Amino acid sequence: MTFTVSVAADRVECRPDQPILDAFLRGSVWMPNSCNQGTCGTCKLRVVSGEVDHGLSPEHTLTRAEREQGFALACQATPCSDTVVERLDAAPAGTVHTLRDLVGTVSAIEDVARDTRRVLVTLDGPLEFSAGQYVELRIPGTDHGRQYSMANTPGESKQLEFHIRRQPGGVATDGWVFGTLSVGERVDTVGPLGDFRLDPEDEGPMILLGGGTGLAPLKSMARQALTSAPDRAIHLYHGVREESDLYDVDLFQEWERAHPGFRYVPCLSDQSWPGRSGYVTDAFVEDFDTCRGYSGYLCGPPAMVDAGVKAFKRRRMAPRRVFREKFTPAV
Repeated sequence: MTFTVSVAADRVECRPDQPILDAFLRGSVWMPNSCNQGTCGTCKLRVVSGEVDHGLSPEHTLTRAEREQGFALACQATPCSDTVVERLDAAPAGTVHTLRDLVGTVSAIEDVARDTRRVLVTLDGPLEFSAGQYVELRIPGTDHGRQYSMANTPGESKQLEFHIRRQPGGVATDGWVFGTLSVGERVDTVGPLGDFRLDPEDEGPMILLGGGTGLAPLKSMARQALTSAPDRAIHLYHGVREESDLYDVDLFQEWERAHPGFRYVPCLSDQSWPGRSGYVTDAFVEDFDTCRGYSGYLCGPPAMVDAGVKAFKRRRMAPRRVFREKFTPAV
């Protein structure tokens, strides 16, 4: 049995046990989405008619008052009848990629920094996505999945590159990626997901601020932007705690030599060294008097992303040109 769920002129069929967001994305219908686990509230919508089951929607994300007013989280709500919903945000520019289930094979595992691994997965078929998006990797032997951004460009649609940092006691990291995961292992993936993506209509200068493995989607964006405009002004800041946390330094320095407009700025918050020290957002503020005409992309821990938004605002970056993605804890 399925129910019809509609938004504007689009209709999809949705099972009673299927999140509304999943049905729309599999039907190539855009809905806002970011964490896809109920913690960020990005996918909040209004139920115009019909009934939904809110499932595991956290009350701090969707309050009791909001539920009574007809709001729901698309990533958690399932239909109990034919339903009509209303989006709260306008669709962004660019292609809507269909959510798909794909299987791949682990083709390489490399320790690139302290507690950080690069994992390459070669898919059985190509995955269409936009630079900045992520997929969910299903953890073998469990009902859980974890989300990791692609560091490769959309043009490399069959081999996905992930940067994964170990979380002590983590089911996905200690229990799998840094434990039993091996080359040749088969991996189930779901994607692409997320609205953090390179704006296809933006051709101006860019500032990318990443914390830790928040570098992954920014690397994809920078490579994609340089591919289409080799002389584009791109400033990539990577903030970590210690020098042992840095990775891909040689690659970014090679990009600096090949592309006069590209600049790479590594920044250490907990260690003095010959390079930049302190918080990466402060380093950016020191380097720019104004950012009028720039676009800004932020990815990393919530505190860093929030500080980055304030830093962009201080330097007069237009709010509509600020794009962000926060790491959210697994539920």
